[in-house]
Amino acid sequence: MGTASDTPRGREVMRGLKNSVAMQIGFIPFALVLGAQAVQKGLHPAEVSLMTGLNFAGGSEFAAIALWTSPPHLLLIAAITLLINSRHVLMGAALAPFIRHLSKRKALAVLFFMCDESWAMALADARKRTATQGRQALSVPYYAGVSAGLYLSWVIFTTIGGLLGPIMGDVHALGFDMAFPAVFLVLIRGMWKGMRAAIPWGVSLGVAILTYLFIPGSWYVASGACAGLLTAWLMAKENAPC
Repeated sequence: MGTASDTPRGREVMRGLKNSVAMQIGFIPFALVLGAQAVQKGLHPAEVSLMTGLNFAGGSEFAAIALWTSPPHLLLIAAITLLINSRHVLMGAALAPFIRHLSKRKALAVLFFMCDESWAMALADARKRTATQGRQALSVPYYAGVSAGLYLSWVIFTTIGGLLGPIMGDVHALGFDMAFPAVFLVLIRGMWKGMRAAIPWGVSLGVAILTYLFIPGSWYVASGACAGLLTAWLMAKENAPC
């Protein structure tokens, strides 16, 4: 009798799990950092699990912990979290053509588990399937495998970081936080399509840096995203046939 992994759906799930292993390993250092920082701010490890499980978005979680006080300024934290996660609107729009065939329930599940890494991997795989099969469609089992691996590793290792927080001390001194930009560099490399296609990325980066240097808060996230989107739109308009 065959196992579930012997079916086409099962093989797709396993393919997603396998492809996400490198990202899962990359998650470990900064998941430990977040968990340790959270308990050092007064959260219980169980609360760390709840936070990372319900808000699967590392950047906003780091911002929330950085702003955490006793008592916490909940409206400020909610506003900053919304601002940082605003990029998910653009990410969801890019993924929308590939999930139009899904029911609302499945589409919402796809969007809940969407993080930068699962989005990049799913989008790259969907585009490859479009090129070979001639139709725009996301492999939901593949996405489920990717998302399961990333989600579980994030929740598990942030919780472990919370348990080890009192022992770890100053986590920045260990250099674990460098894993965050390293993961994004790997994602960018995998989506590289040449210098011209990278122009919106460069504009986005430049605007984000300037905003970070001169405007307090997390506005650099929204300004960088909007600048990159506007640049891409202007370039597409310029190249459009008359």
